[in-house]
Amino acid sequence: MRKCFRLLTLSLLASSSLLALAKLPPPSAEEKAKAPEAAAKAAWAGKVDAYQLCKSQDKVAASYYTTAKAAGKETKPAAAAPACADPGTFAYAAAPAEVAKPIEAAGAHSPATTAANPPSSLQPDAVVNPANPAKKL
Repeated sequence: MRKCFRLLTLSLLASSSLLALAKLPPPSAEEKAKAPEAAAKAAWAGKVDAYQLCKSQDKVAASYYTTAKAAGKETKPAAAAPACADPGTFAYAAAPAEVAKPIEAAGAHSPATTAANPPSSLQPDAVVNPANPAKKL
């Protein structure tokens, strides 16, 4: 009975490890196009969360000061904090498609950079460029 239980446990562990090694398919072109918008929306959601947190902290602080004043307790003045910044509504403007530069603007006619290393190698030229007996001048 114990051997069956151990065998069953080992087979379940082995199958679960194989599932963990499975790869997801590469994203489609449509998913790649939507990725920047999703990132912008996530950043905006973070700003909205920070704004809501700031507003709730202001509300709690105001409530504390009013109840402390009503109870006759002495309170220290509130620390200076920046005002809560409302992020507004979500608006995503897609980046314009990259336009190919003309050859002249792309630097195609620019001189090559200065070589940092000599163009030699330790391999003989015959190894790098083997002779082709079919081609004769």
